[in-house]
Amino acid sequence: MGRSIGVLATGHLWAGIVDGAKLEDVKMYPKPGEPQIDLKTIPAGDIIAIVCDQVRELAKQGPIESVGAGFPGVIRGGVILESPNLGQLKGFHVADELRCALGAGGIDVPVVAINDADALAAGIAATHETMDDLVRVWYLGDGIGYGRHPHNDGVWEAGHMVVTLDPKERYCGCGGIGHLEGIMGHRAMRLRFLDMEPEEVFVAARQGDQRAGEFMKLWHRALAAGTANSIHLDGPGRFYVAGPNADFLDVRVLGGYLQDMVKMSPLQGSYFQIVPTSHDMALIGAAVASRVK
Repeated sequence: MGRSIGVLATGHLWAGIVDGAKLEDVKMYPKPGEPQIDLKTIPAGDIIAIVCDQVRELAKQGPIESVGAGFPGVIRGGVILESPNLGQLKGFHVADELRCALGAGGIDVPVVAINDADALAAGIAATHETMDDLVRVWYLGDGIGYGRHPHNDGVWEAGHMVVTLDPKERYCGCGGIGHLEGIMGHRAMRLRFLDMEPEEVFVAARQGDQRAGEFMKLWHRALAAGTANSIHLDGPGRFYVAGPNADFLDVRVLGGYLQDMVKMSPLQGSYFQIVPTSHDMALIGAAVASRVK
């Protein structure tokens, strides 16, 4: 394994230099202490310019062999076909644009673009020495990401799988009805509870508030349904959970709902593990994925 740079667009713009499977240095935009910026407001070209500056700064530390970029959305052949959470990137040829911009500055290396949740799954696999095993991860944030390693052909936008037939469930950022992200996504929760932040909802639920308590059950059942769908397609195993809203998770409650949904004996035996510092893992995974020939 060589020395590469991983890039990530989740909340901030991150870039990190990765030697083997070890993250050595990280750049973040905006920098710590600077005012927060909503990535949705930054034009696609400006995102490329910021990332290029980060990569050039890191590349001063020594030669690199590739760059891997993790972005939210449906990505095929280096093109972001759809990105509900960063709409300005729809149709953007992110790998080509980044490769050309870096090449103009003297950094002529392969550039690979993958879904950010897939980058996280690859990072978990690399750091846990399970590169040949199936790794699945749920990322719980503004949207809901589903990462899988090894990568298979397919869309894998499992955050948009339908988990309820209730026609009133229309909070998903993509506009679809009954989606997992429409229940669990941070943006969706804020739309549902206009009088409370998501953090306050879960505190209220644990203090006995009935409305919040019913939602907390729905939130866990939704994730159990998404996981059960994955198990019925890909088999049982370990599911990692990461992201800023992973703290809301009660693994015991989630496991109980999952047992209600998966009854065939060959498909039982799955369990959950929460992963801290998910952006570090995703940077490692993006870099490692860029080296795969």
